[in-house]
Amino acid sequence: MDRDEFAASIDHTVLGPETTWGDVETVLDEAADHGMNACIPPCYLPEAAEHGNAPETVATVVGFPHGQHAPEAKRDEAVAAWDAGADEIDLVINVGRLKAGEDDAVAAEVSDVVAAVPVPVKVIIETALLSDDEKRRACEAAVDADADMVKTSTGFADGGATVPDVELMSEYLPVKASGGVGSYDEAVAMLEAGAVRIGASSGVAIVEGHPESGTGE
Repeated sequence: MDRDEFAASIDHTVLGPETTWGDVETVLDEAADHGMNACIPPCYLPEAAEHGNAPETVATVVGFPHGQHAPEAKRDEAVAAWDAGADEIDLVINVGRLKAGEDDAVAAEVSDVVAAVPVPVKVIIETALLSDDEKRRACEAAVDADADMVKTSTGFADGGATVPDVELMSEYLPVKASGGVGSYDEAVAMLEAGAVRIGASSGVAIVEGHPESGTGE
């Protein structure tokens, strides 16, 4: 994978609770300058739409970070995000409902969001909180809901992306590996395991680690 193709697989991310517009502006500039995508909080989408150096693809999150919003709130949040300029939606499932065996409710909630917006929806299943059987059921719900991608983590649980989880999830849908990916080698390991997208706050360091960037090993 050449440097440009590799950079385009990275969602350079800033989603912490203390994130300011200045933080988002920096991420947008870095993403645009390095050929990455950006993933930002929904409250800053209007400013991002007016920002002159935004990357081609700007994603945002819905139901973040715990996924316990009412289904109608998630749908409305997704629509508002799309209206504000989001190119992709990263949606957190309701992990509690999945664990309780309410897979149909999980799928219905995701399906409502998918149907409400004309942009790709990535379903965050929060792998660190799930058994392998639950991961499979979460992925099956995403497939049933016609989602575009499954994503490992929010980054707010105790654990992030792992190679075994990416391998498992890639049996169902394209995978975004997110959470704890901080270097070029770690990103490559996720891509080799089957991921097609990487979510990371260390996007610049990851891209600059590519051999063609001139700073890679």
